[in-house]
Amino acid sequence: MKSSTSFLATIVLAVGVAGAQTAPIAIRVDVDIASPGPVIDRHVYGQFSEHLGTGIYGGIWVGPHSSIPNINGYRRDVVEALRRIHVPVLRWPGGCFADLYDWRDGIGPPASRPVRINVHWGGVTENNAFGTHEFLNFAELIGTDAYVSGNVGSMNPYDMAQWLEYMTSDSASSLANERRRNGRDKPWQIAYFGIGNETWGCGGNMRAEYAADVNRRYSTFVNAPADMHMIKVASGPTGSRPDVYDFATAMMRDGGRLQAMSLHYYTAPMLTGSDGTRVRAPATGFDAEQWAMTLSLALHMDELVTRTSAVMDQFDPDRKVILAVDEWGSWYAQEPGTHPGFLYQQNTLRDAEVAALTLDIFHRHSDRVKLANIAQTINVLQAMILTDQQRMVLTPTYHVFGMYVPFQGATPYPARVTGPDYVLKGYTLPSVDVSAARGTDGKLWLALVNLNPDTPAHVTTNLDGTAHGLVLTGPAMDSHNTFDAPDAVHPVAFAGTNQGGRVVIDLPARAVAVVAVD
Repeated sequence: MKSSTSFLATIVLAVGVAGAQTAPIAIRVDVDIASPGPVIDRHVYGQFSEHLGTGIYGGIWVGPHSSIPNINGYRRDVVEALRRIHVPVLRWPGGCFADLYDWRDGIGPPASRPVRINVHWGGVTENNAFGTHEFLNFAELIGTDAYVSGNVGSMNPYDMAQWLEYMTSDSASSLANERRRNGRDKPWQIAYFGIGNETWGCGGNMRAEYAADVNRRYSTFVNAPADMHMIKVASGPTGSRPDVYDFATAMMRDGGRLQAMSLHYYTAPMLTGSDGTRVRAPATGFDAEQWAMTLSLALHMDELVTRTSAVMDQFDPDRKVILAVDEWGSWYAQEPGTHPGFLYQQNTLRDAEVAALTLDIFHRHSDRVKLANIAQTINVLQAMILTDQQRMVLTPTYHVFGMYVPFQGATPYPARVTGPDYVLKGYTLPSVDVSAARGTDGKLWLALVNLNPDTPAHVTTNLDGTAHGLVLTGPAMDSHNTFDAPDAVHPVAFAGTNQGGRVVIDLPARAVAVVAVD
């Protein structure tokens, strides 16, 4: 095994970091393996694909006659990439797109499906080539559970109930037979069904009390076969509004017999433009202050989850209702020259840290957070994958999800981190964030995030043995992959040392590492 010093030098050369390293900060990590927490539900590693920009068309679906290699119309490279990170659940069709979606537009012969206007995202036409069958077959193809978002903004409960019967009934009903005529004999499994989306906003601009009544009404009629154990997700609050906890209170109190409630929150740094207006910060070319601002916003997820859970505890002290963070991720100004409203943005090492910090927070709240969906899978916001015609690139966020696979279904342990904070221009952040868990493979796994963009960390633990795994870093805060340089940022082998019988890890600046402790 290489020493930590020589291995760090290897990392520096591998990613092209120039210049001398700053003296590392000393960090102590104590893992309490005597106090296991509730299992980390694998569904917190979920994805979200909306009919937005090129997230579906060109991202997932190219059609069976495309020159782009495909499996029955689905991009082969995307299918293979998503299989590799074991996507546990995929949410569709939105998002705001779901709030005007008529499920009948997306069934039957594709040539006969109506063309609609996507009023929420760019005003472009939607030909409905990707509908119910295409989504649910795609979910099966990549081996993921299906999360379907229902439309309470403009669809009545009867139509929504018919959609669910069409998808899930194994009877001889007219709807089940219609599905069979459209090419699917056996019903699909629906793991989650959303009773609306963002009812406080694009899903109806509802007051909290009214949204709770809507959930109570719709969820009465929308049911799958009992043996499917489908979970209905109520449209809960957003962390971007001051009424987040009032909305959560109303839904928990008046929303009926809840199984799950959503929470939406985006890490969305804003700057003041030259004319004094507030504008979204750029995805690349940012400075250290914007780095710190963004990571501070990402860490705000912990307060939102903690306080929302406290509200839920008032009505659900046994914590049977799931908190579903089914939209989260970074949101910047879209890339210059791209279609307005398509929300296409580059994905950097900073986004890798946003992802890792957020997943660590979910691990620490495994008693309540059991479903989450990053926004979005391909070509939109904090995407796993970017595509351009024949080409595909995996983002730093994709690599974090791949590195964190051992945490799916793992048993978490409390980890106390002590050491100096990272302080910059009014932002005070922990220098290092840690998550620890016993994987289903029996190994103890550590995830470590160095939030300091300039200074490495010398991490001493209370654990016996050695550590080996992967690290993700880069030569700059905004290091990212492009179609011309698709491997500029990618994980490389990484190891710790044993000093005095304890695992010691030398963590590069601006890095995410995941190691198994042997």
